[in-house]
Amino acid sequence: MKRIDKETNIQTLRKISNLFKTTYWEVDELLAMVMDAAKDIVGVKNGSLLLVQDEKNYKLQFYQASGKNMGQLKDIDLPPGVGISGHVAKTGESIISNNVAKDPRWYQGVSEKMRIPVQSMASFPLIIDKKVIGVVQFLDKVDGSVFSEENIEILKNFSNLMAKFFQVSQNRKLLGEEFGRLKEQYLLRYTIVGESKAIRKCIDMAEKVADSKAAVLLNGESGTGKELFAHLIHDRGERQNNPFVSVSCGALPASILERELFGHEKGAFTGADSQKIGLFEAADTGTLFLDEIGELPLDMQVKLLRVIQEESFIRLGGTETIKVDVRLITATNRDLEKEVREGNFRQDLYYRINVIKITLPSLREKLEDIPDLLTFFIKKHSPKNQPVKNPGKGLVSHLMSYSWPGNIRELENSVERAIVLTDEDELLPEAFPFETSQAPIELNVGSTLKEASDSFRHTFISNTLKSTGGNRTKAAHILDVQRSYLSRLIKELGIK
Repeated sequence: MKRIDKETNIQTLRKISNLFKTTYWEVDELLAMVMDAAKDIVGVKNGSLLLVQDEKNYKLQFYQASGKNMGQLKDIDLPPGVGISGHVAKTGESIISNNVAKDPRWYQGVSEKMRIPVQSMASFPLIIDKKVIGVVQFLDKVDGSVFSEENIEILKNFSNLMAKFFQVSQNRKLLGEEFGRLKEQYLLRYTIVGESKAIRKCIDMAEKVADSKAAVLLNGESGTGKELFAHLIHDRGERQNNPFVSVSCGALPASILERELFGHEKGAFTGADSQKIGLFEAADTGTLFLDEIGELPLDMQVKLLRVIQEESFIRLGGTETIKVDVRLITATNRDLEKEVREGNFRQDLYYRINVIKITLPSLREKLEDIPDLLTFFIKKHSPKNQPVKNPGKGLVSHLMSYSWPGNIRELENSVERAIVLTDEDELLPEAFPFETSQAPIELNVGSTLKEASDSFRHTFISNTLKSTGGNRTKAAHILDVQRSYLSRLIKELGIK
């Protein structure tokens, strides 16, 4: 089983691993690299590290900082024991403030001197031997959202790791193991699993186009892993250490989506109390992933086309033209050619985003990957400090007999549910009940994976053709495949 891992700042992570073997005086570089890795994984604008200078009054001094203009922080005096970071140093407890302007603990002195507006802050103590030695803080999400529970957990773990870096000369082995676990835990979700010909073709294509700036359109049913491939293309290319920014075009109303993509100036509309950069600007020199591009309203399609053509835009309420260098990757589960014919999607935009098209196979088209996927998801969702459950007899055949309309996402959810509900050491077919409307097709135990896959396709396509009275055009529409591809399958499988 081969895995393609999403490694945010791949070169950075490798360098961090190598630095475990070096002397303690390189800890400063190590700390800066880990802070940058944490920022990129969560999508944070700025980060800084403060060390306790006086244990009696918890006076803090800026030690390291990143982000625009953050290098000036070392010249700013921070009164002892004040501000959110001062409270963290005193209490040894983390503080997450998603509205610092209304937080009475917020010390405005730094923000005023730096002239950098701050909306939210996640601040964590650096603790060694039950003693607070410093505070690490992360300011504002790139996309303007608040810190989620997942973000907080990730940053907390990185903060704990940074505290231990101060003891790197004494605990090098422990640090290496902890970093490895951290890397495995938070990069696991960006793994592509499978060795089928269908998925290998897609992986090879993604890696081939990674270094190009050409726009890529990822097409496939929901749950086939389009975002994973967007990350793969980004991580295998020259932009791997630059921002990866994503947004779902179908999740936001057009008016809000426009502000998210292009940003706005202060006073551009009611409630615009400060300037906000858009996702295009945030993704400059990196990659912008537009998911569900087929859901984009026509008026927004015009604006997106203009940005793609001119590589520049103007913030809402602004007059300044902002140039950007962005690699665009889009994804959809719709037939955009059909949408163009029906007038729902602009033809000129379609040609712009469809320079390179990668069509991801549905799970029913690569059933031979189910054993690897099953093993991977069992490991991923098994509780810590508990034995990993084994696939029981007949489970793989049972799973391969199902059509999986929800694709890999449905399989993963099914495995996670089965692990939670199963007390035994093995996962049996009974832990994966199928709806009667999606009853499994019987397969002979002992068949090879290819034989089982061909048997499933033969029966599934035959049943679909029967339901359409033999009409291949209708059957292709139901199966969401091209009619020519369906005809080829009918011939290959010997369907009468």
